[in-house]
Amino acid sequence: MSPLRFVSALLGAGVLAATVSGCAPANPAGSGEGPSGTVTVFAAASLKSTFTQLANDFEAKHPGTKVTLNFAGSSDLATQISQGAPADVFASADTRNMTRLADANLLDKAPKNFATNVLEIVVPPSNPANISSFPDLGKPGVKVVVCAPQVPCGAATQVVEKAAGTTLSPVSEESSVTDVLGKVTSQEADAGLVYVTDVKKAGSKVKGIPFPESAQSVTTYPIATVGSARNKELAEAFMDLVTGSEGRKVLNDAGFGTP
Repeated sequence: MSPLRFVSALLGAGVLAATVSGCAPANPAGSGEGPSGTVTVFAAASLKSTFTQLANDFEAKHPGTKVTLNFAGSSDLATQISQGAPADVFASADTRNMTRLADANLLDKAPKNFATNVLEIVVPPSNPANISSFPDLGKPGVKVVVCAPQVPCGAATQVVEKAAGTTLSPVSEESSVTDVLGKVTSQEADAGLVYVTDVKKAGSKVKGIPFPESAQSVTTYPIATVGSARNKELAEAFMDLVTGSEGRKVLNDAGFGTP
C-alpha cells in the first residue's frame, strides 16, 4: 500500500471510530450505572424497623444513593407534605391520610397498597394489671395508653372499642404508635394498643395479648411518590423495592400482612 493510501485508511478508521463512539449510549449495558442521588422517604412510625432495613438494602444495591428517612405519625407526615416539606416518597399507615394528599393533587401517581397490620394489646412482661382481653382495658384503675384519634392506630382503636362494646379512658393519647410502646416499656402504663409488628419488634421487653376484635379494623398501608419529588427516578426505584418480592419478604418477616 502506498504511503498516501495508508494515511487515507487511517483517517477513515478514525472517522468511523469517532462516529461509533458518538452514537454509543451514555450508560452502556453492563456498566453498572443506575439511579443516583438522594431520596427522602416519609414513613409511618410503625415502619421504622422495616424501612430502615430496606433503605440499607437499597443503598447497598445502588452505590452512590442515599435514602433519608423521616418517621412520624401518618397524619403529621401528611400535614408536613401538604405544607411543602421536601418528601419524595410517602408511606402511610392508613388510606385516609394518603387520600388527603391525593385529593389535594400532591401525589405524582396513584398509591399502591403494600402491607397490612392489626392491633394488639401490649403490657409489661409482668402484666401488673392482669390484662387478658380487650374489655380488661376498661376496668377502673387500669392505666391505658393509646394513639390519638387522628393517628391511624388511634382510628383503629376507636373501631375495636365499638366492636368490643368497651369504652376506654386512656391516661394518655400519643401522636405515634412508637410513643405508645415507649410508655409501656418504661412501665408508665399498664397497657397500650399498638400494632402486632411493634410487639414483635419489642421482643422480651413487653408481652403481647391478641384479641379477636382486632380483626374488625385491619390497617392497610399505601405508598406513593410525591408530586414535588426532586428525584422521581430514585423514588420509583425505592417504591419498586418496597412493593416487590424483596420488600414483601422483609415486611412479612416483621409480621406485616399482605394486602
